[in-house]
Amino acid sequence: MERMQEEGDPLERPIPLTDKERLMVQDSWAKVYQNRDDVGVAILVRLFVNFPSSKQFFSQFKNIEEPEELERSSQLRKHAGRVMSALNTLVESLDNSDKVASVLRLVGKAHAVRHKVEPVYFKILSGVILEVLGEEFPAVVTPEVAVAWTKLFATIYCSITAVYEEVGWTKLSTSTG
Repeated sequence: MERMQEEGDPLERPIPLTDKERLMVQDSWAKVYQNRDDVGVAILVRLFVNFPSSKQFFSQFKNIEEPEELERSSQLRKHAGRVMSALNTLVESLDNSDKVASVLRLVGKAHAVRHKVEPVYFKILSGVILEVLGEEFPAVVTPEVAVAWTKLFATIYCSITAVYEEVGWTKLSTSTG
């Protein structure tokens, strides 16, 4: 009983948000979402620049190397809008676990079955989102708020990986584009 798990990935051990944390996430998101277009693009550009392998799942812009060109891509902007919209639905529905589960199920199933995106990219994207929000909104995404977001991302990641397992996901050994 004294053995505590100090090591390991916090994204793999979800802890439910407290009411206070839920409100912190929702309050910080309301401020972020006012700039959703720019923030969404910044998140995806950062993802693709720092983790170029993540571009393999996007035929429309997987060969674009320059961050400035990525920013101008209408397809990237469109996908950024979908990511921000899905996050918005999740954040707004944090007090409705059925709605959250439904959204994560749809996202997980689409990315596993149709897009064949390895689940680790959700973990990577979570880190990128947190990084961008912390840089772009330092007064809003305080360390305490970042902890709440990390807990939310852990729940999202575990829910999505559960959907992947449900649909029989097996890691693609030849996942080069």
